[in-house]
Amino acid sequence: MNSLDSAARNIYAITSGKGFWDGYTEYASFPFYAYKLAMIHSEVTEVLEAIRKDKGGDQVVLEIADVIIRMLDLYEGLKVTGEIEDGLSLDKLIDQKLVENSRRPNMHGVRG
Repeated sequence: MNSLDSAARNIYAITSGKGFWDGYTEYASFPFYAYKLAMIHSEVTEVLEAIRKDKGGDQVVLEIADVIIRMLDLYEGLKVTGEIEDGLSLDKLIDQKLVENSRRPNMHGVRG
């Protein structure tokens, strides 16, 4: 996997093949996407718990990997279901966002 876009395609192929997109219907898409986002949130919580309970770097990184996998699965699923344009590239947009963020002032208005 040499890009996020290709990783997303591979992840979606695996997850859809294992039935994780079987509950999707275009008529009930919003609740399905909400469920997918809730699952991402649960993975983020697992990262926090691994840090909080001092489970070690390996476990923290494994949990971060789960977050990234679920995010990329959602991204590709949104493309497959037509919610976002298939021609969009996460790789290109992240590069653009990093350039934009690098030009912002320090902490850009965040307090504390």
